[in-house]
Amino acid sequence: MDADFNTDAILLRKIEYGDHDLIITFLTRDRGKISVMAKNAKKSVRRFSGAMDLFSVNHIQCAFPRKNRDAMINLCQTVLENGFSRIRYDVVNTAYASYWTEIVTQWLEEGKAQPDIFELLYTALEMVDDGYIRTEVISLLFQIRFMRLSGFSPGIDQCDTCSTSLEGIDSARLWFDFKAGRVVCSKCRGSESFSRELAGPFGGSTRGCWVSKGTLKQLSWINTVEMSRADRIKFSPVAIQEGETLLESFIPFHMGLNFNSLKFLNKMRFDI
Repeated sequence: MDADFNTDAILLRKIEYGDHDLIITFLTRDRGKISVMAKNAKKSVRRFSGAMDLFSVNHIQCAFPRKNRDAMINLCQTVLENGFSRIRYDVVNTAYASYWTEIVTQWLEEGKAQPDIFELLYTALEMVDDGYIRTEVISLLFQIRFMRLSGFSPGIDQCDTCSTSLEGIDSARLWFDFKAGRVVCSKCRGSESFSRELAGPFGGSTRGCWVSKGTLKQLSWINTVEMSRADRIKFSPVAIQEGETLLESFIPFHMGLNFNSLKFLNKMRFDI
């Protein structure tokens, strides 16, 4: 194992350790998620100035402990590459970015290289900071592409029961089952009265949600299109709400976690 290394990294989380140190979790370009000890980070202006903010992208220099191999990696120096100030100074954008970084932090294994997920998160943060595309749409894009890259992408292109494609389904809405991660057309799902009994007031429930065929088509499109072309699709307010209900319910259900950042994000939406 090398004594030290350099890499680009996105700051996902930081925890105070003692009076002066920080334990920092980074998503690195070539080493995946890593946790490092930043000794005297609260005092060392020269080594860490301006680079300890959440979501910031840094070029970091780290060293493995030479005596105790079980000790944490030491963060030696950081060079700030992008602080994404437009995210950090906007509470709603901060809420979205916090949700994405919590997904990454909770899902990824330590020390396993995930360059595609690094590029996805970096690009999503960059798009929010640029401000050309609505953050809600970027969030849909991030979530569905993260699921595909992580190997648990939902099946939204056809009815899981009868295998009819979206184009061939007559009904305007389909049921998305959280447990199965698949959509089912209304004919296969059962009677409309039974469906209403299960559905919550906004189309969601503890078991699934109704989603319009148009929303599913849009989600399928942004899952495969180049990121640079994402601005070409226009989501209606209804499609954004349906997409958020589906993805923000399915991901916590699949991962078996309750995200504090998602609770904060929902509060920000309610307050707007």
